[in-house]
Amino acid sequence: MRGAQKSDRPSYCLVSDFGKMMAARILLRRAAPALRQVRFYAEAASASPQMSFTFASPNEVFFKEASVRQVDVPTLTGAFGILPAHVPTLQVLRPGVVTVFSEDGSSAKYFVSSGSVTVNADSSVQLLAEEAVPLESLDLATAKANLEKAQSELLWNNPVTCLVVGRSPCLLVTHPE
Repeated sequence: MRGAQKSDRPSYCLVSDFGKMMAARILLRRAAPALRQVRFYAEAASASPQMSFTFASPNEVFFKEASVRQVDVPTLTGAFGILPAHVPTLQVLRPGVVTVFSEDGSSAKYFVSSGSVTVNADSSVQLLAEEAVPLESLDLATAKANLEKAQSELLWNNPVTCLVVGRSPCLLVTHPE
């Protein structure tokens, strides 16, 4: 063999070296899970759990570093509740209802259109919404009327719909009420 160097050791030592190498690989594989970095979940909550909560929209600040017991949020990956010592996370809000449970057990509900929620390792939570309104300030009848109006405008101002129905969008005139 060209370039190969002859060893002074007999050939059975090569087998022994190979066996040692295989044994080392097996031991390393068994020990690898212990050597890998382990993901730690939230530590146990203290006797008096505290969670600093900030909730704001561009128009209003609802909570500023307030101490709350729990916050339920709707996200693109599903709704979940946030308690003190929650695992740090960053989520995108979907339209829905955010429920905030105060330390005294009362709850407040808010409708949010979109935004983000950040849970930090120090049990602080920031919820930033594009639009947010207290649920009790919404009027169901007005909301339904606005929805019907928007849907009818979308339907008749869409050229495809107008062609199917046989109306020209150019002839459609709306009168403000």
